[in-house]
Amino acid sequence: MPEKPSVRAVLLGALPFLAMCFSVPLWDRIDPIVLGMPFNFFWLVLWIPLSSLCLWMAYRVDRHRR
Repeated sequence: MPEKPSVRAVLLGALPFLAMCFSVPLWDRIDPIVLGMPFNFFWLVLWIPLSSLCLWMAYRVDRHRR
């Protein structure tokens, strides 16, 4: 039977989902331009590599625990 993942690994894995889906009301009121993109598009594009980083960190946390 496989072990359950640690709480820290689950939180790291859920962070990109939470940041992309539930942070919209925090920054949707303003329309700045960042690196030539509207901020909302920049925010979503930024989370693509950050998602990989978070999942890698969750893997490391869980692997280190075992």
